[in-house]
Amino acid sequence: MNTLTADQIKAKAIALGFDLCGIAPAAGHPELAFFRDWIDKGYAGEMAYLVRSAEKRSDVRAVLPSARTVIVMATVYNTDRPYSTEHADTGRASIARYAWGDDYHDVIGARLDELLAWMRQVSREPFDARPYVDTGPVQERVYAQYAGIGWIGKNTCVINAERGSWIFLSEIICSLPLDVDPPAFDQCGTCTLCIEACPTQAIVAPGVLDSTRCISYLTIELKGSIPEPLASAIGNHVYGCDICQEVCPWNHGAAVSDDPAWQPRELWDGASIETLNHTTDDDLRRAMRGSAMRRTKLAGLRRNLVLALETGRRGAAGKDVTR
Repeated sequence: MNTLTADQIKAKAIALGFDLCGIAPAAGHPELAFFRDWIDKGYAGEMAYLVRSAEKRSDVRAVLPSARTVIVMATVYNTDRPYSTEHADTGRASIARYAWGDDYHDVIGARLDELLAWMRQVSREPFDARPYVDTGPVQERVYAQYAGIGWIGKNTCVINAERGSWIFLSEIICSLPLDVDPPAFDQCGTCTLCIEACPTQAIVAPGVLDSTRCISYLTIELKGSIPEPLASAIGNHVYGCDICQEVCPWNHGAAVSDDPAWQPRELWDGASIETLNHTTDDDLRRAMRGSAMRRTKLAGLRRNLVLALETGRRGAAGKDVTR
């Protein structure tokens, strides 16, 4: 009989630096079917990897046929800095909070590997497992909801009632028959602040994001020029956007992490668009090294900085281009 229990795994996960751990059944949850419809509507834009992996993303058992449970971890990355919605300085470069520190793929990936290695050492029986940190063909938000980590909010982020939504998700898909947790239930109620606050009206319905309109997609995933009229709504955002999370009531008083990995690097900490635009390529590369900001590459960051400067000069920062 296998002696590795769900409680043991949760305790070890917390000891390794994860803030939450829950377990979901590896089942065909109804919410998983939404992804195919989302793809068919063109909301993935140029993210072709999502289209290619759509079938696998329909069920974790397409990734690991022997899967019985999904162990989901959440890690708080929020740091003690004001939200972009709390200051009116349009010359300040707005960078998504998750990218301020070290690359979460590397930091959490190492912790996940350590957790899995411990599980294999403790378990009396061999088992199959696949660990992922926002890298595999897994609809991790759905499994996070069924693991009790939090519900999927109208802004499409997973929200935990005690810690908010500033969390990185990671998971271990495994063949172990672990005890599962009750799912989280929706607590957004009638609130629509995130939908109303989006500068580009990218949240087209509760829980439905048109990525092709989202500032995060436009400044990170889109490789070419940002089209008008969306470009005029970029404002001072030079890498990603946090507005839909910042206005969320569940993030008023959200948990804050003192983990050195998530603290903002000096160059990004309160920097102005003008300062970053005049920073040398070598200095920008150094600041981006080992950071999630590598995804947009130097050329993408330069494009965003120039656009933010132009937008500021036109006095159009934060303009609603959809009305």
